[in-house]
Amino acid sequence: MSVMKVLYAASEAAPFIATGGLGDVAGSLPKALSQKYGDKIDIRVIIPLYQNITDRSGFEFAGKTTVPLAWRQQYCGVFKQKMNNVTYYFIDNEYYFKRNECYGHYDDGERFAFFSKAVLFILPMIDFVPDIILSNDWQTSLIPVYLKTKYASYSNYKNIKTVITIHNIEYQGIYDLNIAEDVFDIHGKEKSIIEYNGAINLLKGAMETSDIISTVSESYSREIMDDFYAHGLAKIISSNSHKLRGILNGIDTDFYNPETDSALFENFSSKDIKKKYLNKLNLQMLAGLPQDENIPVVAIISRLVKHKGFELIIHGIEEVLKEKVQFIILGKGDRGYELFFKSLQDRYHDKVAVRIDFNQDLARKIYAGSDFLLMPSISEPCGIAQMIASRYGTVPIVRETGGLKDSIHDCSLGFGNGFTFYEQNPRVLAETIKRGLKVYSEKKDWEKLVEAVMNVDFSWNASAYKYFDMFQGLLTQGEK
Repeated sequence: MSVMKVLYAASEAAPFIATGGLGDVAGSLPKALSQKYGDKIDIRVIIPLYQNITDRSGFEFAGKTTVPLAWRQQYCGVFKQKMNNVTYYFIDNEYYFKRNECYGHYDDGERFAFFSKAVLFILPMIDFVPDIILSNDWQTSLIPVYLKTKYASYSNYKNIKTVITIHNIEYQGIYDLNIAEDVFDIHGKEKSIIEYNGAINLLKGAMETSDIISTVSESYSREIMDDFYAHGLAKIISSNSHKLRGILNGIDTDFYNPETDSALFENFSSKDIKKKYLNKLNLQMLAGLPQDENIPVVAIISRLVKHKGFELIIHGIEEVLKEKVQFIILGKGDRGYELFFKSLQDRYHDKVAVRIDFNQDLARKIYAGSDFLLMPSISEPCGIAQMIASRYGTVPIVRETGGLKDSIHDCSLGFGNGFTFYEQNPRVLAETIKRGLKVYSEKKDWEKLVEAVMNVDFSWNASAYKYFDMFQGLLTQGEK
């Protein structure tokens, strides 16, 4: 087989811009594929050129054009940079992307419709017509839709295969059907592709038109067959189940490396766990908590939203706070959860420290200085926080769902790499945390567990093979 050409389209990618797990994956998966299969795959990444991508020192101007979107003719500049043997493209349009935040604007639908159209429109200009385009979440869901409609008669495009990866099915790109033509440039019978329950549903359109639907863990691919997890799309998932794949995410273990991470107070390894306690003491000081290496620290690093299990925490945490323990919370999200944690900090100022923020540098300090990471998610497509925490010797406490179930296994029976529970019950959550605290009190057992957790392989090695195999299978099908 000749070199496989893959275009990875996403709304964000580390190290340029990342607001969550998608950015981490878009930054690390293409890199891993290139490192492992560099002579067999040419993988390139394309994202918007946001205002917050400030370091553009290595960027090269690749050209400019005008992209049609319904009645609009919009400027589109293209920049590129090569890093880690991966070529990155950046779509420039200040009207759409010169904003303080990547998401949350009144015209997000139009912004990402433009981006999706631009991805396809510029392919001849950059002289790269891929064999496969992998899109991610609703923001790039229109790429396979446009490919099967606007570009159906283009000879250079007709053999392109498509994959849509769902990182969180809760976010679907739902809009009023009346703006299909004016905003999304979808007309006539084509509207049926993106129509669902009387509205536009961009993710539904991508699932209908893509050749493969992938999710970020095997368990999540099964869970979304149930409407509790599918958020209304179970019927679409079921009718397209033959396309469904589940591949667990990994992390960039070069970037998340306690031996070299410059964000840490002190570097350490699984063979030198004592230095982890220096990170803990410095973290306690930074957080304004009493410095004591014998007090277990439980970290919560998360978006503060309902599906992350915060109702369980609200009703279960005060039972745990009766113990000898400290909590450090980093995140932002729903105002009610932010106010709850601030109130908790006021009432337990010597046990609880809260930072309402998204701060990657501080997050790595917390990963390295804490003893436990708490993730009681009601739904978790994959989650990478539990993997990062493990890399830094911080033992995960998770609810058994999605990628948490696939990556963390209970150690109470003498094996495993964390503490798990299934019931959506605050009492069970509290009991599970207490089980962890009990093991923590047995120092020899605890340090053995920390060492074992640090040595679990959460790199992309195994999953990169599965992606490559999926791509090969897709192209082989096309040859039959």
